[in-house]
Amino acid sequence: MEQLLTNIRDCKVCQAHLPLGARPIIEASKNSKIVLISQAPGRVVHESGVAWKDQSGKKLREWLGVDEETFYDSENFAILPMGFCYPGKGKTGDLPPRKECAPMWHEEVWRELENVKLKFLIGAYSTSYYLSSKGNLTEKVRNYDQFLPDHWPIPHPSPVNRFWRSKHPWFEEEVVPQIQKRVREILS
Repeated sequence: MEQLLTNIRDCKVCQAHLPLGARPIIEASKNSKIVLISQAPGRVVHESGVAWKDQSGKKLREWLGVDEETFYDSENFAILPMGFCYPGKGKTGDLPPRKECAPMWHEEVWRELENVKLKFLIGAYSTSYYLSSKGNLTEKVRNYDQFLPDHWPIPHPSPVNRFWRSKHPWFEEEVVPQIQKRVREILS
């Protein structure tokens, strides 16, 4: 696993397409229990080099019901983005993750993980990639129990998505408590 993580962190395949250069972000251990499959690091994470060390991460930890120490323990959580590097800024948020990363690296990572109990699919890119069922992100999030016990689709916790959350209060009222309960069960 350590060699694979080093290889991913050294990857420069899309260097020419990245406004701030390549800085692949990934965290995992052979024993990671929960895998967070997200879209791509934002600018703040690119600059710090620490996954989810931004406002999105703060909201995600709140939804999961864990503190930073628990979250950043790779025995608990693996962080596996669809795109490992910051893709750049778009009109209404960051650009989509680069398409090279997931096909190039995900299968190798899955082969190394030995103790996964749950995979959170965070946002539209990971849910589209991993769930072949039809329906938009909202439908997948609402019907999350159809994808359990392996996958749990959730919206991206970005502040940009605050409008989605305000339109769909059921997520934080009904689903988040179930997420927290399941995370506690896995980590205890």
